[in-house]
Amino acid sequence: MVRKRPRLTEEERRLLELRNEMNRSRPEFIRQESWRYVRVKKSWRRPRGIDSKMRLKKKGKPPLVSIGYRGPRLVRGRHPTGFEEVLVYNPDDLDKVDPERQAVRIAGSVGRKKRMEIIAKADSLGIVVLNRRL
Repeated sequence: MVRKRPRLTEEERRLLELRNEMNRSRPEFIRQESWRYVRVKKSWRRPRGIDSKMRLKKKGKPPLVSIGYRGPRLVRGRHPTGFEEVLVYNPDDLDKVDPERQAVRIAGSVGRKKRMEIIAKADSLGIVVLNRRL
């Protein structure tokens, strides 16, 4: 199956490439003390302790999430292919999708029967389905 590409401006294409470069150098943000205790998972939580060295951004501590790590505004939240993602729950939702710029992601709560209907209708309309697992 040939993967369809979205219609992007030159600026959007450049910003997507820039975002990919930024993602390569962006650190993995981990929760404070997650390396020390098994019970503390790695998932990010902001350090709020009064004496927290991580909150104070001391040298040798993991980096904090901050606005400087954000991607370019024009392509923020886009799929790596460049499509804007639209969440779909039933086949009628596909009528609102622009196949040139948007791709659909079928909601996790959708069952097998309706999922097959959505995929069939998306194929007939020329819409890309990002999670077409069957």
